[in-house]
Amino acid sequence: MLKVVVSACLLGSPVRFDGRDKFCDHPILQRWIGEGRVVSACPEVLGGLGTPRPPAEIVNDGSRRVFANDGTDVTREFNAGATAVVTQAARENVRLAILKSGSPSCGSSFIYDGTFSKTRVAGEGIATAMLRSQGIAVFAEDELEAADAYLASLENATN
Repeated sequence: MLKVVVSACLLGSPVRFDGRDKFCDHPILQRWIGEGRVVSACPEVLGGLGTPRPPAEIVNDGSRRVFANDGTDVTREFNAGATAVVTQAARENVRLAILKSGSPSCGSSFIYDGTFSKTRVAGEGIATAMLRSQGIAVFAEDELEAADAYLASLENATN
């Protein structure tokens, strides 16, 4: 059975910057939990950041630097957390991840522009980019149907 990395906040863990979760009760995710497929991960916490913590965004200058809204450079922690998630995924032979949209770690199609003005830009978070570089498909929480179809295709190919 293939496993799936899922953002811990989507599973109800209060690990977001504001100390809250983003619990997702989608039936597909709940089925995967019941099947024992889910590997919970929060890159920011794995990278050493506490909860709660100042919000952070990727600077939109091509540098892939991450700064908290208080000016603190947290790039090292974001990179360390992404590396930890990739290591965890490799250990579990994960080929698919469901990560929180918009996050500077987990965003898969958009992130925020680094100005803390709530302006969305096309892009991917630090952990998403690292997972994809290792051949792991990343979907957002609103793409669970597509992710489930992808997972089924992977499992059918191995049978």
